[in-house]
Amino acid sequence: MSKYAPILDAKLTYLYSRTGGSAIKLGLDTISALLRVMKVDPLQLPCVHVAGTNGKGSVSAMIESVLREAGLHTALYTSPHLIRFNERIRIRGEMIPDDELLRLLDLVEKADQTQAAEAEGRRLGTFFELTTAVAFAWFLAQKVQLAVLETGMGGRLDSTNVVTPLLAVLTSVGMEHKSFLGRTLEKIAAEKAGVIKPGRPVVTGRQSPAVMRVIADRAREVGASLILAEERVSIRRTSQDLDGQMLSVETAAGGWAPFRLPLLGDFQLENCALAIAALEWLREELHLPLPPDVIREGLAKTRWPGRCQVVSRDPVFLVDVAHNPGAAQALANFLKSFRGDRPVALICGMLADKDAEGFFKILRPVVDACVLVPLDSERNMPMEKLMAAAKAAKLPAAEGLLPSAVKNAKAWAQKNNGIVVAAGSLYMASAVLYELGYQV
Repeated sequence: MSKYAPILDAKLTYLYSRTGGSAIKLGLDTISALLRVMKVDPLQLPCVHVAGTNGKGSVSAMIESVLREAGLHTALYTSPHLIRFNERIRIRGEMIPDDELLRLLDLVEKADQTQAAEAEGRRLGTFFELTTAVAFAWFLAQKVQLAVLETGMGGRLDSTNVVTPLLAVLTSVGMEHKSFLGRTLEKIAAEKAGVIKPGRPVVTGRQSPAVMRVIADRAREVGASLILAEERVSIRRTSQDLDGQMLSVETAAGGWAPFRLPLLGDFQLENCALAIAALEWLREELHLPLPPDVIREGLAKTRWPGRCQVVSRDPVFLVDVAHNPGAAQALANFLKSFRGDRPVALICGMLADKDAEGFFKILRPVVDACVLVPLDSERNMPMEKLMAAAKAAKLPAAEGLLPSAVKNAKAWAQKNNGIVVAAGSLYMASAVLYELGYQV
């Protein structure tokens, strides 16, 4: 624990009070005013901007890891965090130090009060607006050469969207945050596609026809070239074990020597293809030092906890942040190919706005036992609603508290040569990793 911990905890407690459903108001006016008061110009931040529903954190982590391997002075902004707030804001893989975070939180709070008192009458900033301002201020002060920015929610009105990126990347788009982004896939896709800027290319992977039409229309409207990763990169898995998966890659520039990606799951192949397509564009158009060997080494060093993460081998214990039907399908596909004849126990907690029944229906064929636990969040899905969703999905489930659920599931897995999977929310993944003593 650092000497700054007590006062930093107090600052972060205040910051967390600025979140929650009623505090979320999408828009760029407040973040723009906040940055102006702080004399931070986001247009001066060279960046790659990553948006989407599933996979955007993994893609961001892969791209930054490779850029760092190439010797660039990199930054990475992601959300949410798993264990420590500092995880969200990194330079060259290192979390922002407590003393710098404390200094910048003081600065952003003063700027927030100033901008809220101005004649325009803008409201106080939200948690994500203030956090984004801290990240941008630190990245610019540290003169990073290239930042990789993951959007929070949506894209068009997301606080990160005050930048003009060198390149935008759109991962898989699905139904999420309907009360904020829209109740149709097309409306959600339009919000995500808002990160595409005039004259700046966008890389995307496989999308539903409806989503691809929206992305293509937006790119055409603003004169942005559309790069389809599947036309440029082909990836084949040759093997997979608890340490990751061996991949064989073909690109327009030729074949690569096989390498190990330390992230598990079929879905990571598509994420990896997106990252490679983005990195090859950066090499070709900006002449960055990114030959295949550097890209391979950077991908092999990617760390992105909480995504099909193996946290224990005896018994096998996986932690995954899957929290919607699309991510549940990716997790189910992984378990089908990975478990063999071993039974699977699921520990699950979810937030109130999630499609729990849809989540459970997809996982039911690969889950043999389930324990539902409450999350330590005001947004926690009440147990009766979570249990009703499990019953509707015909998933036999019991109730429990997290410590006993983890202990009992591990004992069950050891007795039955089984696998434990904790999923349903990033809050869930965070709580389980903390319970297991994991350090970021």
